Amino acid sequence: LRKAPTMLFDRDQPLFLRWAHFPRLVPWLARYLSHCTAAETRRIAAAVHGIVSDSLDEHLALAAGTGAEHWVVPSDYVFLYPDRQAYLADHFAWEIRRAAGLRWDELDTTALRAVEPDFGPSIGFGARLGGHGRISDPGAYVRRLADHAKSQGARLLIAEVEDIARAQGRVTGVRVRGEILDCDAVVVATGAWSGPLAARLGLRIPLESERGYHLELWEPSHMPRNPVMVAAGKFVATPMEGRLRLAGIVEFGGLNAGPSEAPIRLLERQIQRAMPNLTWRETRRWMGHRPSTSDSVPLIGPVPGLKGAWLGFGHQHIGLTAGPRTARMLAAMIAGRTPNQDVAAYAPARFG
Repeated sequence: LRKAPTMLFDRDQPLFLRWAHFPRLVPWLARYLSHCTAAETRRIAAAVHGIVSDSLDEHLALAAGTGAEHWVVPSDYVFLYPDRQAYLADHFAWEIRRAAGLRWDELDTTALRAVEPDFGPSIGFGARLGGHGRISDPGAYVRRLADHAKSQGARLLIAEVEDIARAQGRVTGVRVRGEILDCDAVVVATGAWSGPLAARLGLRIPLESERGYHLELWEPSHMPRNPVMVAAGKFVATPMEGRLRLAGIVEFGGLNAGPSEAPIRLLERQIQRAMPNLTWRETRRWMGHRPSTSDSVPLIGPVPGLKGAWLGFGHQHIGLTAGPRTARMLAAMIAGRTPNQDVAAYAPARFG
């Protein structure tokens, strides 16, 4: 909490704010900051761990037989620090990971160079976690899953949803383009745009967009062997097909404003410090909206008081990672089965 104001006025810190949005942000921000305690951080970490701890296995199971397996790549995950002292200063986060059952190897400079040889002198220590994975092309991966679903009889309709039709306390359909599509169950999983639909179902969800920026470097001269978190810059460099993706910036500015220049410039400076010899052919930019609840835990489960209505959003930065587990939980609940884990932490009813 003490660091946040300083971060906002330091061009080399990964936190940005569009000041015109600040008055609208204040109510959400007050609730968000109320969770900035050690105890709350541990609670949130436990909830997040419940939907990502086996994400590699979940993605492999989801993709099996669909043709999407190609893009699920098992790998290590490496945290990079300037030196061991910086790693030790991050002890609170590592204590939480240890409590969750994660294990890792500490890499001094020599060991780190053997694992990730292409980083410059600003990186001198690492922590390597095994048993992780990456999606080498998220867009292609999701398109292939959608194609497989359609081949099995699913219908994909892309349109603006206007409302959820109800009668006698249960869902009867979805209003699209002025017409009702009949159904007896609906899942609101529209990310940062989910708030208004949830409100129509009777829930006021404290939801805000964490505007995230990606910088893709196409045909780089070299790439990390694994996804790496450059801890000093709080950004992730992920090897993908044909390009290196940089991500990790947070900007609060609402859903309607266009992208800012400063976050992209920061990513450029950070990768140049971390990999000073890196060159590439083409740069592509992207800005998207991460759905963030005030308590940093997604909503997964039934809407109170309305049969057939379900929520599945609020995953912040880990929507793709946690997607298969979230879907499995929702599928079980919609089918009347009990999920094989405690779902109380994610219950939409916690917001009334």
